[in-house]
Amino acid sequence: MSVNDHYTDGSGDDRRNQRGRKFQSSPAPKPPKRSRHSRNQLVIFLNFCLTAGLFVTLAVGAILYWGKSEFDRPGPLTKEATYVVPRSTGVSSIASGLESEGIVSSAEVFEYGVRLAGAGGQLKAGEYAFPAGASMRQVMEKLKSGESIMHAVTIPEGWTVYRAYERIATADFLTGDMPGEVPEGTLKPDTYLVQRGTTRKEVVRQMKSAQDQLVNEIWEGRQPDLPIKDIGQFITLASIVERETGIAGERPHVASVFINRLKKGMRLDSDPTFLYGVYGGEGKPSGQPVTQSDKDSETPYNTYKIRGLPPGPIANPGRAALEAVAHPLQTDDLYFVADGTGGHIFAPSLREHNNNVAKYRALQRQRAAEDDSASGG
Repeated sequence: MSVNDHYTDGSGDDRRNQRGRKFQSSPAPKPPKRSRHSRNQLVIFLNFCLTAGLFVTLAVGAILYWGKSEFDRPGPLTKEATYVVPRSTGVSSIASGLESEGIVSSAEVFEYGVRLAGAGGQLKAGEYAFPAGASMRQVMEKLKSGESIMHAVTIPEGWTVYRAYERIATADFLTGDMPGEVPEGTLKPDTYLVQRGTTRKEVVRQMKSAQDQLVNEIWEGRQPDLPIKDIGQFITLASIVERETGIAGERPHVASVFINRLKKGMRLDSDPTFLYGVYGGEGKPSGQPVTQSDKDSETPYNTYKIRGLPPGPIANPGRAALEAVAHPLQTDDLYFVADGTGGHIFAPSLREHNNNVAKYRALQRQRAAEDDSASGG
């Protein structure tokens, strides 16, 4: 063995080591470590919340869908029904009342539906009619519209305050006590449409306000040469004209007779005035004849006894009577008498008037005879 055989520079060992490493197996890869973020409790909680929120959203959506379906589907009514919403009533009370009357199927669904629609403060008081099968939405829209049932209070022309108060007091759709009695002639005859629950005081207030406005309007445009001192006398004369004839077209002619008499200083000789003096606002009982003692009664309203106008109106005059006094027909007539057909015959002199009276009485006798004959008397 030569010296060279024993000499090595280490490269041989290196080659042997490299060959040995070729036969050694590679080590197995280590499993990846779990992320710290996945182990974070906040992430776990957020995942739970997300899942729970999804379920809640689905549940709420399902409830809202069901509620909307209930709100829009036909209701339980099988026939038309009415319901009164009192003043200052909240949505909860309205909903409960509608359910108790069988108009809606669920007070809770109706209340939530109204609130979600933003109509909680828009439901109006009044009496409402609902058709059969009305849905909750239709009920809500009706209450929002304020299209409630209106009741009529009718005061005919020529009625006294007493009679008007009787009608108002007995109207069962009105509420509250009657106000103190107002002066005669201060209520406007008309038909007033009011909601159920309106107070009687409010109805009287409306009537009085309407009459004040009407009288002032016509008084301002009156003919300038009328023998009337003030607005009180104006209403008084209009009330007499109102009571003397029920024919609107005759009123300016009747008014001219009284205007002519006032200008000449004559007594008015009006039957309705002495009857008011005897019986007041209640009026003469039906069927009771007018007697001579009635005509001779000593009251300030008996225009057969006094000159000029009585101390106040004898009824509530309407627009036509007020206009007739403000703009009377231009005539020379001083008298009138019934013609037997509902109207009157006018005359400028007493002689003509007496002839007309005689004709009227003859007509009355003829009719009485015909009635007796027809009844076999």
